[in-house]
Amino acid sequence: MKIAFVGKGGSGKTTLSSLFIRHLAATDTPVIAVDADINQHLGAALGLDESQAAALPAMGAHLPLIKDYLRGTNPRIASADTMIKTTPPGAGSRLLRVVEDNPVYAACARDVRLDGHAVRLMATGPFTESDLGVACYHSKVGAVELCLNHLVDGREEYVVVDMTAGSDSFASGMFTRFDVTFLVAEPTRKGIAVYRQYKEYARDFGVRLKVVGNKVQGPDDLAFLRDQVGDDLLVTFGQSDWVRAMEKGRPAPFVELEGANQEALRTLHTTADAAYAGRDWERYTRQMVHFHLKNAESWGNGKTGADLTDQVDPGFVLSEAPATAAPQPA
Repeated sequence: MKIAFVGKGGSGKTTLSSLFIRHLAATDTPVIAVDADINQHLGAALGLDESQAAALPAMGAHLPLIKDYLRGTNPRIASADTMIKTTPPGAGSRLLRVVEDNPVYAACARDVRLDGHAVRLMATGPFTESDLGVACYHSKVGAVELCLNHLVDGREEYVVVDMTAGSDSFASGMFTRFDVTFLVAEPTRKGIAVYRQYKEYARDFGVRLKVVGNKVQGPDDLAFLRDQVGDDLLVTFGQSDWVRAMEKGRPAPFVELEGANQEALRTLHTTADAAYAGRDWERYTRQMVHFHLKNAESWGNGKTGADLTDQVDPGFVLSEAPATAAPQPA
């Protein structure tokens, strides 16, 4: 299951995504955690110290390897140089699975131990000084989008992505890559404004959007959220001494998280699991192709000097049991 956490900056989406990752790990659920925010804080939220977080490999720095591996023997892709962030898989492409070892994970993922349970953590990489004035952050996030396009995940296999804040999530088609999108909203006008904007942008793409209220301190906050978002409000989180201690670098065992917040995490898990019944791989593949054709026309063909529309394999539909994956290298 592919899960996104979105919301305005400062809403607590990174904190809540890290709590959900910890919850999944505690239930022995396989998890790949992806930090796709311009502010790279997911590693720290998962307990890494500053040096450990800084040592995480940047997916963007390994984009040539990612492209070359995923291309496999797909005859529609002449070279890795002609792959862009939206290039869809086809017959001969190599696909990624949550529970496996492959060169992409070897280069880009690191295991993080959470109370004795391991999760794989991947990060786009920070916005560096060399990027200032010459690059946009979405070029880095392209590595995440390309991997998601080639990812085959099943029930009770999770990829949890901490997305970039606000409407920046719509700068690519990646917002359509998820089974459920959890929008973290504070009980404020600004928090609700991001929710309304997100819902409007996502309306025509079948995005399953649920609001997670955060920093809810009492009945008035809860009533405000219910009035503003209606049935989209799934659950709320209150103040947490456990989170405060974790943010100070003194995390307690996860079982000591407050009972109400533990129950809220179980609600997120149940909601994500229920979304499995509504999976539509044909629509997923169709949307993938839609954004690829848009990118090919607007900039991809010009950048690569190739007609990238030819990369679309009309007979290919991504699914949990694909028959078209290329053999893995020995």
